[in-house]
Amino acid sequence: MIARKWHGRTPTAKADAYAALMNRLAIPDYRAIPGNLAVHILRRDDGEVAHFITFTRWESLSAIEKFAGTPVDQAKYYFEDRDFLLEFEPSVQQWEVTGTASPK
Repeated sequence: MIARKWHGRTPTAKADAYAALMNRLAIPDYRAIPGNLAVHILRRDDGEVAHFITFTRWESLSAIEKFAGTPVDQAKYYFEDRDFLLEFEPSVQQWEVTGTASPK
């Protein structure tokens, strides 16, 4: 299993609207890809800037490639992101998951 983390920043004044966009647009996009196991959108406000983390889990690198293309560590952006994000980080971080636990 592969864990993938993307980071983005918006002005705090736009953060609620960006969170709504991510829930409406990004989550269904991720979930539509065979091999996507989970999507979590995290938010932390820090003064005038809100940080967003999209944390996803995937069955394999080939599943990520169906979502992000090649190279698989490139960030994927939506047209609407230009109205919210302060910058466009070019890549994401990915890790091999070596252990996990779920609630009983």
